[in-house]
Amino acid sequence: MRLIVRSAGCLALAAAVLAGCAPQPEAPAAKDPYAVQVGPPGQATCLATAAAHNAAGAQATNRARARAGLPPVQPDPQLARVAAQHACDMALRGRMTHLGSTTTGPSMRLKQTGYQPSIAAENIAAGPFSLNRVLSEWTASPGHLDNILLPQVRDFGVGQALAEDGRTVYWAAVYAAPR
Repeated sequence: MRLIVRSAGCLALAAAVLAGCAPQPEAPAAKDPYAVQVGPPGQATCLATAAAHNAAGAQATNRARARAGLPPVQPDPQLARVAAQHACDMALRGRMTHLGSTTTGPSMRLKQTGYQPSIAAENIAAGPFSLNRVLSEWTASPGHLDNILLPQVRDFGVGQALAEDGRTVYWAAVYAAPR
């Protein structure tokens, strides 16, 4: 099994669990060359992000940012909702991708909730892993770390959803700053 972690233009595979990576067709206008079909589409358990989980994610992000001499991010419940909704969308489709069913990326998803980003980035992952493990993988991955270390970012949100198999957790983290 493999853990898959991904950021824009970057796909990294780490030792872990992954079943069924066969590519699946998408609508012609919504192609993501970095998308990974992790499992079959199906039911998902879509979870709201607990404030403690969002704060823990922000703390891990801030440790990496502090090492780089960057200001801290604040856990933002609105970003956590956006991240959780995208994690749910991925889990329902069995597909790890930055493209949503009806959106083209994190900036569009934020705007739909009234958050007007001046910058937005997203890290995603899928596998049978905890929040701490996913945060550690993102921090260890150069492409994901690039998102974490965007100097302009001020807000953070993380979300998760459980796939129908009961083992695969889809994760999304959103990093942004308002206009």
